[in-house]
Amino acid sequence: MTREIVIETGRGEVAGLLHIPPGASRLLVFAHGAGAGMRHAFMESAASVLADNGIATLRYQFPYMQKQSGRPDPPAVLHATVRAAVRAAAAQAPDLPLLAGGKSMGGRMTSQAAAEEPLEGVRGIVFFGFPLHPAGSPASARGAHLSRVTVPMLFLQGTRDKLAELDLLRPILAEIPRATLKVFEGADHSFHLLKSAGRSDQELLEEIARTVADWAGSLP
Repeated sequence: MTREIVIETGRGEVAGLLHIPPGASRLLVFAHGAGAGMRHAFMESAASVLADNGIATLRYQFPYMQKQSGRPDPPAVLHATVRAAVRAAAAQAPDLPLLAGGKSMGGRMTSQAAAEEPLEGVRGIVFFGFPLHPAGSPASARGAHLSRVTVPMLFLQGTRDKLAELDLLRPILAEIPRATLKVFEGADHSFHLLKSAGRSDQELLEEIARTVADWAGSLP
């Protein structure tokens, strides 16, 4: 069952959706991407299949999305919201080990916050498509902070992701012993597959959830 909560960020309140399935082993503090909030179809579907694999989730809104503004907040506000959501997760489920991360920008803001100062209680960070660069403008600068993150990181990336060329991402992660890269053949940045892939987006998402659960189970 999913329960709505209110998260105090220090700069106002944002909404959250907490889903703790029976027998959950971890709680993922799960941030949305830049263009769609916590109720987006991908976020809903991901939370559902993660629950099937024993991973609870706390989805939450960034302030700009809460206000229905189209422009993301400054990084400092986004980072503060990540920290507030982590605190809320710990308060709501004190017995569950914490993970953090998110879809695209949500994952990047989580790792930027963690690079500045470790997120209390968070044992690992999960990226559902790390946005290394804008589409059509390959670059590596957005990955510079990752070496300063002190917890294990799992990168879930598609081979058709136009926001993260694997030839640029792989060398960055190869220098970080705490980083694990899992590549999904044929998936784009939204984890959509072509009809010729031979399996559905839902089947891909189920594989992604199993990957997260297996990786989480290997953490200290």
